[in-house]
Amino acid sequence: MHAIEKILAKNSGRAHVSPGEIVTAKIDFAEINDLYLQTIYSFYEMGGRKVWDRERAAFVFDHYAPAPTIKSAVNQCEMREFSRKNNLRFHFDINCGVCHQVMPEAGVIYPGMIVAATDSHTTTHGAFGALGTGCGATDMACILMTGELWMRVPEIVEIRLEGRTSPGVYPKDVILSVLGAIKADGAVYKAIDFTGSYVESLGVPGRMTICNMAVEMGAKTAYMQPNQAVLDYVGARAVRPFQVECTDPGFQYAESHTFDVSALAPQLACPHSVDNVRPLPDVLAEGEIALNQGYIGSCTGGRTEDLSEAARILRGRHLPPYTRLVIVPASAEVLRECMRSGVLEILSAAGATVTTPGCGACLGAHEGVLAPQEACITSTNRNFPGRMGSPEAAIYLASPATVAASILNARITDPRTYLL
Repeated sequence: MHAIEKILAKNSGRAHVSPGEIVTAKIDFAEINDLYLQTIYSFYEMGGRKVWDRERAAFVFDHYAPAPTIKSAVNQCEMREFSRKNNLRFHFDINCGVCHQVMPEAGVIYPGMIVAATDSHTTTHGAFGALGTGCGATDMACILMTGELWMRVPEIVEIRLEGRTSPGVYPKDVILSVLGAIKADGAVYKAIDFTGSYVESLGVPGRMTICNMAVEMGAKTAYMQPNQAVLDYVGARAVRPFQVECTDPGFQYAESHTFDVSALAPQLACPHSVDNVRPLPDVLAEGEIALNQGYIGSCTGGRTEDLSEAARILRGRHLPPYTRLVIVPASAEVLRECMRSGVLEILSAAGATVTTPGCGACLGAHEGVLAPQEACITSTNRNFPGRMGSPEAAIYLASPATVAASILNARITDPRTYLL
């Protein structure tokens, strides 16, 4: 079996599972974000009284942090009360950050587990050798009552990434390139196993960026075999013992795709689809693309390493008039790290606006939404119309370095100009 199948078998009390089978699996951790108050209502409507395990469930207030409307404030109040009533060990309020960043930092994510959350980008946790998947309010209410969720065992697709990227090319460029090839519907309800020498060499932040965007291909979950960097990270934080699952030798994937990242250039996902990806030099050859806003943040591109790369480019420079750069750290821990290192001082001196850790404008709610006809380059994960504000705005997806270089010139720019 594949490691993902072993996890599903273990948590469903079976010796073996196969693609297409329906299993009922125990959930090791459940997370609800502040978009999903309906989870509580459904919980009570179905007869729920107490959360099945106070140690294995948490609310994370990240999509509306801090609350930008009366309605979102009321929702968070009801969630706080539910969390308090159930005496949940973990509760991440508006001061913490994005769920997919704060949960690993808190040690509740570890290899061999199943984590379910009311957020599609829960595939991020494949970076730790975990099975992470998103679900809706009703399914989450069932988990809170029983600690279990039914799932169909997915087919498993291998995406093998070989080679070493050149300076100025980042994990975000790699996953955008893969998306451009596989397309947004290329892995619907399948599991993606990222393998190869490039993956083996990646640290935790790069792994999280790549697994995060697996869902943009329709994937049910993502996976990377943990390397030493992952084991060191998790070992220092994990709140309970864990077991690393390994894929059996000779396992046959449903599909296998190989990509050589060695010659890869920076990539750009152009409006209005995440798989509308082109090499940045090809886009630039067709003419200038003016920008109004740059945005660095979210569960895809708001980690310490992302902000640090932007600071490398912006150090001693300043944004041109009438442009703006919004920086949204992925978590309070990232915020503090960047404060200590001086990264935030560099970004602020360059003219950037630093906001509360969380999702911010990634979902078009607050902290940097776009007006009609504006163009934004962002390190986030989606660029369909209306994702960051007006449906008449244009959104380009790129690495944090490309975002920084581009907004510095008020037009899309190759970051290698500043890094090589």
